[in-house]
Amino acid sequence: MAEDVKRKGLGRGLSALLGDRVTQEAEDDSRRAPRDVPIELVIANPDQPRKRFDADKLAELTQSIREKGVIQPILVRRNPRARPGYSDPTFEILAGERRWRAAQAAGLHVIPIVVREVSDDEALEIAIIENVQRADLDAIEEAEGYARLIEHFSHPQEEVARLVGKSRPHIANMLRLLTLPPSVKAMVQTGKLSAGHARALINAPEPELLAERAVKKGLSVREVEALARRAADPAAPRRGRPPKSAPAPKDADTKALEDNLIANLGLEVAITHWGSKGGTLTITYNSLDDLDAICRKLSVP
Repeated sequence: MAEDVKRKGLGRGLSALLGDRVTQEAEDDSRRAPRDVPIELVIANPDQPRKRFDADKLAELTQSIREKGVIQPILVRRNPRARPGYSDPTFEILAGERRWRAAQAAGLHVIPIVVREVSDDEALEIAIIENVQRADLDAIEEAEGYARLIEHFSHPQEEVARLVGKSRPHIANMLRLLTLPPSVKAMVQTGKLSAGHARALINAPEPELLAERAVKKGLSVREVEALARRAADPAAPRRGRPPKSAPAPKDADTKALEDNLIANLGLEVAITHWGSKGGTLTITYNSLDDLDAICRKLSVP
């Protein structure tokens, strides 16, 4: 029965895995409703995908909980590691470890919980999805979460995208970060490099040296991309450098074409002519979602 419920939930996100799990032998309503328990009876999940907790954000959450309490209950299951034959009153966290940690730091003695009965596989899947859907997860941990969903549960990228509410190109781009050397991934996790910087280094030779240079000089993503291109092919800048002559003034047709592209893409577009030697078409995006939208419109896999 548990496996049937799990199969039905796949593809509909975390809500499908957590909510409306009504079966023929449904749990008692009193066990499904939120209730308060001593905080020491709630324990962390040893398989928690999130390994790092931002100290500043945790402090902010602690202050909020100190003032308003834990508004959203912690999702738990009965401790699956309890000794057989012994009554164990403890609960293992499925989702909400940050709230639990902050509640401890705030000095709370009791916290609200909601109990669910799930298998080990379902517990891991819930924990991964709950974490990767959070905005404060670093890029490497997010990518590792996607990789675990693919490897442990044999989910294709399209299924992972549906589960976490992201686009397939986003999943693919994040997974590529895992091919970087450990030192570069560490720079992303500590905030020295952004995910955009890291993606620019994926196919570059000696990415560690380029990453260190980018951090030391405070280079932008575009500068790192140019640096990586030059490292991969020293002749590329000479071939790709625009002519030194000034660009031709934009005529009415060019401006109309820009306006048409802006209307279709919903993004800033600039067309620059270099006379008979060609020109450039620049599309400026502000987020990964914008980039995903551009790729879909251009039919980029």
